Amino acid sequence: MTTTVALFTGDLRLHDNPVLRSALNGADQVVPLFVLDSGVREAGFDAPNRLAFLADCLADLDASLCERGGRLVVRSGDVTEEVCRVAEESDAGSVHVAAGAGGYPRRREERLRRALEQDGLSLDVHETVVTAVEPGAVTPAGKDHFAVFTPYFRQWERVAQRDVLAAPRTVKVPRGIRSDALPSREAAGQVSPGLCRGGESEGRRLMRRWESSGMQDYAERHDDLPGDATSRLSPHLHFGCLSAVELVQRARKQGGEGADAFVRQLAWRDFHHQVLAARPHASQADYRTKGDRWRGDPDEIAAWREGRTGYPVIDAAMRQLSHEGWMHNRARLLAASFLTKTLYVDWRVGARHFLDLLVDGDVANNQLNWQWVAGTGTDTRPNRVLNPLAQAKRFDPQGDYVRRWVPELADVEGAAVHRPWRLPAEVRDRLDYPEPVVDLDDGLARFRAARGLDQ
Repeated sequence: MTTTVALFTGDLRLHDNPVLRSALNGADQVVPLFVLDSGVREAGFDAPNRLAFLADCLADLDASLCERGGRLVVRSGDVTEEVCRVAEESDAGSVHVAAGAGGYPRRREERLRRALEQDGLSLDVHETVVTAVEPGAVTPAGKDHFAVFTPYFRQWERVAQRDVLAAPRTVKVPRGIRSDALPSREAAGQVSPGLCRGGESEGRRLMRRWESSGMQDYAERHDDLPGDATSRLSPHLHFGCLSAVELVQRARKQGGEGADAFVRQLAWRDFHHQVLAARPHASQADYRTKGDRWRGDPDEIAAWREGRTGYPVIDAAMRQLSHEGWMHNRARLLAASFLTKTLYVDWRVGARHFLDLLVDGDVANNQLNWQWVAGTGTDTRPNRVLNPLAQAKRFDPQGDYVRRWVPELADVEGAAVHRPWRLPAEVRDRLDYPEPVVDLDDGLARFRAARGLDQ
C-alpha cells in the first residue's frame, strides 16, 4: 500500500486543491494532515478571531473528508516534527504542501524538506494553491518582482491558468493514525461578537450568492460604505476555503465590468504576495523608507484603536473592526491613512492592531497595504492623504455607515453626522462623543513638514 501525506496549510478545502489531488494521484492511501503550528503561536499570530474561524474550517474540512470515507488528522506542535512523525507512522513515501510566499512559510518548507530528505522522503511543493498566479511567475526585465501594480496586472492577465480541479469523490486514510481533537471555536478566547462563520461549505455558499447577486454591480459599488457591496470572501481566501484560481475563472466566465473589477482585486492580492516573496523583510521594515520619525502619542493611538477619534467615519470603521473582525476595504484605507498621515503614527502600530483582530489577517496583504497607505510601500504617490471628511461625503453621503456603527450619533440626521462639532450647542452637549483628536489642517501640516514637502 503506497501512502502519501497531504499537509494542509492555507488551503483548507477539497475543491480545486492541487495538494490533495496530487497526493491522491498514484497513492493507495493519503493522510490529510493539519498541524496547529506552535511557531505561529510563538510569533503572536494566533489571534482569537482567526483561531475561531480556523476551528470552523477544520470542522468543515473533517466533515467533508468523512463524507468521502476519510478524516482529518490534526496534530499540535512543531510542523517539521509532527509531519515527520506522521510520515513515519503511516509509512508514507512523500509529503505534499502548498507553496508559501512569505518568509515564515518558506523557512518552514526548507526545514521540512531537509528533515524529510534525511528520512529518505520527498517534499512536493505545489504552486497556484494560495494565489491565482504564483509569485515570480511574471517579472519585469532584469528585476525579481514588480513594484508597480499596473504593469504587473497587464502581465498577470496574460498568464495561462491551470484547470480547476474537482473535489475528490473518495479519500482513503490509513487506519491507526492518531489525531488530536479538533479545536473548538469556544476555546479560541474572546472573539468579535459579529465574527463570521468559516469553512469551505460556507465559503462556497457565499461565493454562489456573490456571483448571483453582487458581482455584477461591484465596479460601481465596491466603495459604497453603507451598501456593504463587497464580496466578503477575503476570510475564506485567507484560509484557503476558496481557491483564487477558481474565483478568477468563474468571474471571467460571468464577465462584465463588475467581474473585471473583482478580478482586478484578486490580482492586487497576488501582487502583494509577489512583493513579499521577493522582499520578505517588508513584513516589518519599510519597503521604501522615507526617513520618517513617527509620533507615538499614546492617547491618540488609544483613541484610534477604540474608535473615539472624533471623526465619525474613522470611528465607525474601527468599531466595525472590533465587532466583526472585518472591515470594509474603503474603511481600511481611511483608518490607515488617518493613523499614518493625519496622526503620523508608525504604520507597524496599525498593522499590528489589524492583525490582532482581522479574521482575514494576511501578512502579505495587511502589511503591504499598510505600507502602501503610509507611503513607505509601492504607492506611486507616497504622500497622498485621504481626507476623512471628503471621503465620508463621497462614500457615505447620508451618514448611514456612521450611524450603523457609532450609536452615539444615531439620532443625527443626514450628512451632518460627519461633522458633529458643527451641531447646535444644545444638540452637541447631549452627545457622548469626543471632540476631534487633531485638526485635519494641523495634521496635514505636521505630516508635510515631517516629509519635507514644504521646503
